[in-house]
Amino acid sequence: MNDNLFESFRMRFPQDPRAVVMEIPGCRQYRYADLDRDSAMFALRLSDAGANPGDRVMVQVEKSLEAVAVYLACLRAGFVFIPLNTAYGREELEYLTADASPAAVVCDPASHLAAADFPYSAPCGTFTLDCDGLGSLTKGAREVAKDLETVPCRGEDVAAILYTSGTTGRAKGAMLTHANLASNAVALCDCWGLSDSDVLLHALPIFHTHGLFVAINTTLLQGGQMLFLPRFDVEQVLSVLPRVTVMMGVPTYYTRLLNDARFDKWACRSIRLFISGSAPLLPETFEEFRRRTGHAILERYGMTETNMIASNPVDGDRTAGSVGYPLPGVAVRICGEDGTALADGQIGNIEVRGPSVFKGYWRNPEKTNAEFCEDGFFKTGDVGRFDSNGYLHIVGRSKDLIISGGFNVYPKEVEEVVDRIDGVGESAVIGVSHPDFGEGVVAVVVPDRTRAGELTVGEVIAEARSRLAAFKTPKAVVFVEELPKNAMGKIEKAKLRSAYNDLFSTVGGQ
Repeated sequence: MNDNLFESFRMRFPQDPRAVVMEIPGCRQYRYADLDRDSAMFALRLSDAGANPGDRVMVQVEKSLEAVAVYLACLRAGFVFIPLNTAYGREELEYLTADASPAAVVCDPASHLAAADFPYSAPCGTFTLDCDGLGSLTKGAREVAKDLETVPCRGEDVAAILYTSGTTGRAKGAMLTHANLASNAVALCDCWGLSDSDVLLHALPIFHTHGLFVAINTTLLQGGQMLFLPRFDVEQVLSVLPRVTVMMGVPTYYTRLLNDARFDKWACRSIRLFISGSAPLLPETFEEFRRRTGHAILERYGMTETNMIASNPVDGDRTAGSVGYPLPGVAVRICGEDGTALADGQIGNIEVRGPSVFKGYWRNPEKTNAEFCEDGFFKTGDVGRFDSNGYLHIVGRSKDLIISGGFNVYPKEVEEVVDRIDGVGESAVIGVSHPDFGEGVVAVVVPDRTRAGELTVGEVIAEARSRLAAFKTPKAVVFVEELPKNAMGKIEKAKLRSAYNDLFSTVGGQ
C-alpha cells in the first residue's frame, strides 16, 4: 500500500481531467490535467537533477498556480517539501539553508536564494519560478506522461518541514508526515462537510499551514475547485464572493470586509461557510459579522506542529471567543504546571495528542523530547480552558503570561476588556520589566477611527480598573497606529516587548 499523500489526492481527482481545480479570476484557469502534468514535469526535472526520495527541496516563491504543482511534485517524487515565507531576508535564508541542507532550491528570480553570491549552493541546483509560473524550473522541465508513477511512501515518512515563525529564538523545522497531513485533511473535510461541489475562495499565502494544508489539501481531497487570488484584496474578494461557497481567512480579512459598506447579506448570498484561523477572532468581530451578514464565522484552532486541533461545529452553536471541540481522533487536555490534568473552567497549559501531531523538530532531538510528555502529548505552549459545554477557549501563549507582583495575568483576559472600551479598535497586552512588580502590564492600543486623537490613557486605565482586579489592570497604555503582525495576522508580541521593555524605567512604576 502506498501512503503517499499525492495518491490520496489523485484518487479523488474528477473523472473529467478538464475540470478546473484553480482559477485566477479574469486571468487563467488551471485544470486537473494541468496540475497532474506540471507536477509530473517538475518531479522529473528535480529527479533528473539528482534529487532522490527523502531529499529536501526548499521553496521560496510567490503565489502562483505552478507553485501548487511544485508542492505536489515534491509529494509524488517522495521529496520533503520546505516552503518558506516570501518575506524572509538574506540573514534568515542563510540560517534556514544551513539548517535544512536542501538538495534543491526553487525560488523567485528576485530572491536572495538566486543571488550569485548567496553562500549556500544546493547540490542539485537552484531553480527559479516567478509569479507567472515562468523560470528555469518551467523552462527546463520536459513533457512526461501524466501517469508518472508515484514514489511509494509510508505514512510515517516526512512529507514536509515547516519552519515555525521564530518569534522567540531561531526558527525550528517541524517535520510533518504523509499520515499527519492526510489524517487532518480527512478530519476537516468531514467536520466542515466539504465536497466536490464546494468552491473555495483562496486568498491566503501558501507557505503557511493555513493556506497550504488546510485550504489546498482539503480541496484536493474532495476534487473541488478554488478561486485562487494572488493576495487578499477587498475589491477582488467582493467581486468573486457570489461564485464561492466557502471562504477561509484570518481575522484581518473579515475586519477589512466589515469596513466596506457593500459587504452585507446579499454579497454573501452563495456562501455556506466562513472559516477563520491563524490568529484570535475578537468576539466583537464575530458579533458584528453575524449582524451584518447573518453568518456566524466558524473559528478553528491549530498550529504548525499539530495541524488543526479543534473546530466550532458546522451544525450547532458557534461560540464567540471559542475554537470549539477537539477534532475526531484528537485528544486535548488542560494541565497545570506540574502536569496534573485540570477540571473544566480552570486555565492551564494545552496539550494535544493525535494522528496529526508532527514527528518532531528537524535535527533537534533535545527540543523534540522537551516538548513531548512521556505519554505522547505535545505541549502546545498555548494556555486555555474548557467550558462546561466542552468548548475549548484559548487564553494566550504561555510565553506571553505576565507575572506581576507574584500574580498570573493572562493577556487575553485583559485584551477582551480593553477591546470593549469605546474608542479602542484593537489592543495587545504585554508584560515588561517593572522595578516594583517584576513585570508591569502594558496595553498597546490602536484607537478606532471614531475616537482617534481623543481617547486618553486615563480613560483606558479607569475603564479597565472598573472591570478587572487591580493587579490585572494596565499600569501603562501606549497608543499606536497599528500593531506589528506577521503574514498570517498574528500580533508579534516579542517585537512589542522589545520596543517597550524600558517603559517603566522612564515613566516610573505606577
